[in-house]
Amino acid sequence: MMLSIIVPCYNEEAVLPETARRLAALLGELVSREKLSGDSHVVFVDDGSRDQTWSIIESLARDAPVYRGLKLSRNRSHQNALLAGLQHAQGDITISVDADLQDDLSAIEAMVDAHAAGADIVYGVRKRRDRDSFFKRASAEAYYRLLARFGLEVVFNHADYRLMSRRALAALARFGESNLFLRGIIPQLGFPSAIVYYDRAERFAGESKYPLRKMLAFAWQGISSFSAAPLHLVTGLGLLVSLGSMGFSAWALWVWLFTEHAVPGWTSTVVPLVFLGGVQLLSIGILGEYVAKIYSETKRRPAYFLEKQIGFSQAFKDTDKSS
Repeated sequence: MMLSIIVPCYNEEAVLPETARRLAALLGELVSREKLSGDSHVVFVDDGSRDQTWSIIESLARDAPVYRGLKLSRNRSHQNALLAGLQHAQGDITISVDADLQDDLSAIEAMVDAHAAGADIVYGVRKRRDRDSFFKRASAEAYYRLLARFGLEVVFNHADYRLMSRRALAALARFGESNLFLRGIIPQLGFPSAIVYYDRAERFAGESKYPLRKMLAFAWQGISSFSAAPLHLVTGLGLLVSLGSMGFSAWALWVWLFTEHAVPGWTSTVVPLVFLGGVQLLSIGILGEYVAKIYSETKRRPAYFLEKQIGFSQAFKDTDKSS
């Protein structure tokens, strides 16, 4: 089998040379043991980096045929960069892995073995989160449980470290969504799958490309792209508010009719206005998020544009231009 390892990169100049060295050594070992064909390779996808990432990729591809590179015309997010790599992969199987060397590369052999045993998709799943801070561990686990509660079919503690067969990639290509959340899309493909557990290490060099703001945005992307549960929650909240308003009105009427303690008009006007105004703004905001997603989907804009590529055959380049 020919393996294409897909590595999305964004400002990874500090770690990229070591990542390339380790991946090439791993491929060489698996080829020597006849688990992979000699034309197996690594595809680095530069997601519009602002440092020397693409220069390093070009240098690697010129020095050794095991390396190939794709450069997006601008930053399009990790998911789109990963999609670009998957769509341009030429291998019989692909494995996507982050460039920061936090994913245990020794799990790649176990993934290849699981595919040989019949799995079209093999998920890399973290054994534990003891290296994470308490906040990150608690928030991540709560997020996976929230996705499951909302009806999303996701693999607990799985990110984007996975193997996919050519058949699975062909099925993925039929999804034309602009709002990408591959962790939610791929489990829907339904092909035979397996799980390989691994320990996640510290980042080798550089800094994380997912600060809290981006993590929250990505979390909301996953929920709103695959579940209408927030809309149902807004409906339920509206029902509760309506019932509460009716109860409050009944209480205000009782105070006005049977006691002398009511301040004429103040409570019955201000409290419902403030409460209902907040609920309405929240509801409109959630509805607006869904309308924005509908808007972006209907425009059908391309997920990315390729600016450069290196290491691919001329036949592949001509096919890519014609598409």
